[in-house]
Amino acid sequence: MDPKRHPKLRFSRTNPSASPAGQSRESSYTNRNTQGPSRPGIAAQNLNGRTRAGFSSRTSGAPSRLSFAQGSRPPLRNHAYIAPGTTRPAGTTTHSTRGAPSTSGRSFDRGSSRPQSSYSPRTGTSPSRSFSTIKRPAHPPMRHSGRGRPEGQQAHKVIHKQAPLPPLAEDSIRVICLGGVEEVGRNMTLVEFRGDIIVVDMGLQFNDSKTPGIDYILPNTRYLEERKDKIRAVIITHGHLDHIGGIPYLMDRIGNPPMYTRNLTSLIIRKRQEEFPHLPPLDLKIVEGNGRVKLGGMSVKFFSVTHSIPDSMGVVIETPYGNILTPGDYKLDHTDGIPSDEEEATYTELAKDTNLLLLTDSTNIENPGFSTPEKLVGENLAEIVRTVKTRLIVSMFASHIIRIAKVIQACEQNNKKVVIEGRSMRNNVDICIVAGLIQVKDTTIIQSGDIPNYPPDRIVVLATGAQGDEFAALTRLANKSHKQIRLSDKDTVLLSSSIVPGNEKAVQDLKDNIARNGTHILHYRTSDVYIHSTGHGNRGEIEWLHKKIKAKFFIPIHGTHYMLRLHAELAQSLGMPKSNIVVPDNSMIIEIQKGGEKIVSLKEKAPNGPLMVDGFAVGDMQEVVLRDRQMLAEEGMFVIIASINSSTGKLKKSPDIISRGFVYLRESQDLLHQSRIIIKKTIEDTTQGMHLINFDFVKDQLTDAVSRFLFQKTAKRPIVIPVLLGV
Repeated sequence: MDPKRHPKLRFSRTNPSASPAGQSRESSYTNRNTQGPSRPGIAAQNLNGRTRAGFSSRTSGAPSRLSFAQGSRPPLRNHAYIAPGTTRPAGTTTHSTRGAPSTSGRSFDRGSSRPQSSYSPRTGTSPSRSFSTIKRPAHPPMRHSGRGRPEGQQAHKVIHKQAPLPPLAEDSIRVICLGGVEEVGRNMTLVEFRGDIIVVDMGLQFNDSKTPGIDYILPNTRYLEERKDKIRAVIITHGHLDHIGGIPYLMDRIGNPPMYTRNLTSLIIRKRQEEFPHLPPLDLKIVEGNGRVKLGGMSVKFFSVTHSIPDSMGVVIETPYGNILTPGDYKLDHTDGIPSDEEEATYTELAKDTNLLLLTDSTNIENPGFSTPEKLVGENLAEIVRTVKTRLIVSMFASHIIRIAKVIQACEQNNKKVVIEGRSMRNNVDICIVAGLIQVKDTTIIQSGDIPNYPPDRIVVLATGAQGDEFAALTRLANKSHKQIRLSDKDTVLLSSSIVPGNEKAVQDLKDNIARNGTHILHYRTSDVYIHSTGHGNRGEIEWLHKKIKAKFFIPIHGTHYMLRLHAELAQSLGMPKSNIVVPDNSMIIEIQKGGEKIVSLKEKAPNGPLMVDGFAVGDMQEVVLRDRQMLAEEGMFVIIASINSSTGKLKKSPDIISRGFVYLRESQDLLHQSRIIIKKTIEDTTQGMHLINFDFVKDQLTDAVSRFLFQKTAKRPIVIPVLLGV
């Protein structure tokens, strides 16, 4: 290593007559950023000054005889090696589970850059390094991967200090959308006024191709965690997962405040909480009709809205400067564009108040006109149930309770039996029966094992999986993996749902597999009648709401940024000044200032970056970890296991190579042979002249050399992991 190329390192030689660097025992590079010599058992400092936890697993400064590749990437797992004849320090372990801090050697934060430490890269005066990390190859030619920066560049963690947030003025109202305004999902919004905070909804978002291995994505609640004492309530508008899914993960973080919602929603929440028995009980409070509650310095009243799930409600937060109104997810129960009498009366009453701010759904802003009324869909489904002469399998969202109830009712009227397949659908049907929303005879619903006891034309199967979910009931039917039901050419499958963006391939595969059984398929694009309706209002309904409420200010929510922009343009076309509209991002701080005179977005933001549910862990997931997972999926891994003579630096035997997701080794013998030559040459050239073998330095050189070679030969960049064994 040339000290001229590394300004942070200076070359020092205690003996002026000693041989050149790399040959003298007393020659060393000293890191200017460290103080004093390296001492085993002392934790290194990372880039932001925090001490890394852990003890050295060795009792001397000699290098570890088992070490793994160190680099800019976090460890998949930490491994500790205890040298023969040494004693493990108290409290250390030889294996640490993912997400838990290791007390063996030093622990690495996820996504952190390599810690600075006082060791000599050439002479080996180093603390013990016995852990495994992934190093992204640095030297292959750059090519752009579409993931944010040219490939070949090192990933570094940039540490941003959170700017202090300005205090909220006495005459101002603060609104922060913690989620749901850059995506469809993880909806969560807070309203703060004079020391009181009200939270509306607490949803989750499902993972996508950018978050491999992640179960769910949640809003960042650090702003609320730092102000637990100010939270007066959480209000849940309805029982869909994008509005209630975050409750088990987030409520305890923000102090478990009281939660207000409708009866059905409370039953769904309680049922889901049963899956988390370790959590404290929720303080659920049921609100009915147009009830009103006092929450700190604000009052909140509720109103019913039409959505794809019963007991959906809108929220009105009353302040001295006017009302903050959100209908949540809604559509109109209309006939030819004319709302029902009940809806007309409800919104007319809301329009009588001074409406300061409207926050409303943007999901279907691109769809012109009015949505299909749910009652029309219900009538068509009932007619299909009555007239079909084969066994009928109906698949829809498990949360589409109104539609499920309509199918069950039609089955009872036509003396047919219902089989419910899918845990979430069974749970929701049970909940609705308890809530009185579904009234059914005990003999109507049967088990799948009883199907052979009835003629096929008297059986209707309600199944989950219309979106092609891998383990859903309909997918198992299509794949012939269901234990008791087999599809045939005498069956009809009805898909009563549209395709969620991103699920197109999964749904097409599902339809292909169903068709391979000879089964007839009905879906919303091929049916002559409407068999599906959205739960969100189209552009015509959104426009009707704006004209009715006539709010002074407007914040579009519930959608991607493009949807929000279209919604803002609609509000402007209806006469609202552009200065009265704010298109938000997640964690943007919006304030209505000077007693309701103006609306502004602050340059400061609340803590942002979504929380990830990764197995049993919930928290920040560094981008570098997700990028590693993408690289493993796209490029694979290349593991080198080499035994090195600790005295001479020579290889004891030919290195072993393990490849996963990169190349098939049995068909790549030439590549393996050339790789072994590169490995042998790199190790022996690097260790030449070393008195004590510095395994970390050798691993870095080996990783770079092998990465360059593999890229030249294959144009692929697998994650290279050298495992060096000192013998």
